[in-house]
Amino acid sequence: MWTENPLVRDAGAAVLTGVAAAVVLRFWEEVANRALLEQVMLKLVHITVGLVYFLMWPLFSPDDVYAPFLAPLIIVINIIKVTVIGVGVVKDEGVVNSMTRHGDYRELLKGPLYYACAITLTTILFWRTSPISIAVICNLCAGDGVADIAGRRFGQVKLPHNPEKSYMCYFNIFGFVEKSWTMVGAFGAISLAAAVVESLPISTRLDDNLTVPLASVLVSALVFHFIGATNLCCMSTDDRGSSISAIAEMVFAGRSSK
Repeated sequence: MWTENPLVRDAGAAVLTGVAAAVVLRFWEEVANRALLEQVMLKLVHITVGLVYFLMWPLFSPDDVYAPFLAPLIIVINIIKVTVIGVGVVKDEGVVNSMTRHGDYRELLKGPLYYACAITLTTILFWRTSPISIAVICNLCAGDGVADIAGRRFGQVKLPHNPEKSYMCYFNIFGFVEKSWTMVGAFGAISLAAAVVESLPISTRLDDNLTVPLASVLVSALVFHFIGATNLCCMSTDDRGSSISAIAEMVFAGRSSK
């Protein structure tokens, strides 16, 4: 069966993830083209695309050799897409209108690009077995997006929510992370830290798509290390060796056999 081959399964999962994310992106581009998207609702693109991508992770094979690199393939393609549009090489009003606040294509090289790069690096470095990836992506997608909508709709009031708790339960079902009140408290502390950083002037001068994930990574590493959480990095805790070392071994083994 195709699921017995990790590479085939991961490639198929990457295609399904790409299709799901592309459908969501295309939907928002069409909405933007028809002028149906309010400025404040641009954050819905921010929220939905990242979380759809996030929810597809259980489709990938459990050995994690290829998965962390194949999973963000659609995000990497989007990085290239927003870059060529952002520098003016290609024109695409749908992408510009659905991803920027002021309709300036050069904005794509800031928030949208930071957002895509943050998700890609988080996936490759931490992957689904690390609570750090859950904290970073949830704060970047759900936390930052919902808080931003709340701030624009209701002043600077932040919504009291902890999206990581729900996604912690989701990934616990598949056995990727442990579920405990200690972990819930850790995610809550990380969410609070990310919310504080997002509210600081530096997040306005730089971009919250840059400051929020950076803060989430740093605080997550400290908090989860303090509580003794395991599998903080997919490249150092896998019993079979890291993803990079496993791939390297396969490459060198192939060369030596020639």
